[in-house]
Amino acid sequence: MVTEPARRTPTTTPKPTDRIPPQDLDAEMALLGSMMMNRDAIGEVVPIIGRQDASWFYLPAHRRLFEVLVDMYDDPSKVIDLIVVSDELRRRNLLEEVGDESYMIQLAESFADWANAEYYARIVRDKGMLRDLIQCVGEIASDAYSAIDDARDILDRSEQRMFTVTERRISGKATALSESLKRLTKQIELKDGGICTGLPTGFPVLDQLTSGFQAGDLIVLAGRPSMGKTALGLAMAVHAAHEERRPVAFFSMEMSNDQVAQRVLCARAGIDSNLVRRRMVSDAQMHTLLQTCSEFEETPFYVDDTPGMTVMEVRSKARRLVQRHGIEALFIDYLQLMYTPKSESRQAEIAAISRGLKSLGRELGIPIIAMAQLNRMAEGRQDKRPIMSDLRESGAIEQDADVVLLIHREEYYRRDDESVRGKADLIIAKQRNGPTDTIELSFDSRITRFAPLSMAPEPVGYHNDGDVPF
Repeated sequence: MVTEPARRTPTTTPKPTDRIPPQDLDAEMALLGSMMMNRDAIGEVVPIIGRQDASWFYLPAHRRLFEVLVDMYDDPSKVIDLIVVSDELRRRNLLEEVGDESYMIQLAESFADWANAEYYARIVRDKGMLRDLIQCVGEIASDAYSAIDDARDILDRSEQRMFTVTERRISGKATALSESLKRLTKQIELKDGGICTGLPTGFPVLDQLTSGFQAGDLIVLAGRPSMGKTALGLAMAVHAAHEERRPVAFFSMEMSNDQVAQRVLCARAGIDSNLVRRRMVSDAQMHTLLQTCSEFEETPFYVDDTPGMTVMEVRSKARRLVQRHGIEALFIDYLQLMYTPKSESRQAEIAAISRGLKSLGRELGIPIIAMAQLNRMAEGRQDKRPIMSDLRESGAIEQDADVVLLIHREEYYRRDDESVRGKADLIIAKQRNGPTDTIELSFDSRITRFAPLSMAPEPVGYHNDGDVPF
């Protein structure tokens, strides 16, 4: 029979290592007994404690039994009761490790009602999480005392450990197959070929080609200076946050919070940004601006204007935003303004940043949209349209990115040509899981706003002084 570890009574104030970790063996026994005696109880428990969470059981014997019960539950042809479970343990040579037949009987008699299994599971989970926290804090303290690495690296690892512990508190919920099939059927019935499974961008053709920005992907939005990469990134971010009500964060390392707010306000209101900067707006325009401001009061759009962040700082801030606000996308303006301490070269630094952003997207399960500068190679070509090899300073960006979008405005080079005025191309130069193509957009530099070419809006308050976009 497995018994609780003997407690010893300390004669002095106990050290942390002398303390019995948080645990509730009665709850563990009741939980395993209810699972063993009623198959439905396992279905209630698995969404709270998954097979990968067996470590939340304090006794190793209980962990083994839990794993066996979950394995048996996965096979619908297997009956689950005291005799069958004991036989399965014997077949796997685990019966002695778990206890013996008398202990199995004790487990079967340890619970009052199998319907309480969910309650028992929450107790076991909470105790296990507290032990995880204790271990995490111990590892953090050990790192801090040793001080082998830089303080920033230690802080980054510490925060990642804490994030891992806190993320485990979020339990998945079992979903009936019939519910998933109903949703799938509804999508198929639409038959429009334009279902956006990721984050919508506000540009229908782009959404159709990419199915939206997918969770975990690194999307690079690149262009030469003055092509409008910031404006396009903001347009996508605002659409997701304001129109779709999807929380997003925008890390601006080039503009202040107020400058970003002005960009968003002028583009949304359709008012010349030069008029706003010079405080030359009319009463009607002022009314439009105030009305637009009120529309954004509840928009889940978060701006951080800390300049020159490291990957570690971006990761730290992003984790907090996911935890506190549930952001579903992170926009970074722009990649080359980040830095990595102690890099051998600028190429190695950019490569480290690119890899860091890619891993961050996978860790948080959100798309990372990073604006990037292109080099001057296109300036010397007759055809000024950018290509992927123009990505500045490192080919690692091209390798790490799941999607590469290149912005090109021919009017920048042919200012007197009316045929290209107000037009822009968004080139999908790379898409790991989809086609490449070129999308035609309209662009109004006075309000720094992109739109689908067929939806080019008329700005309010025209001012004949071109505003050059970033």
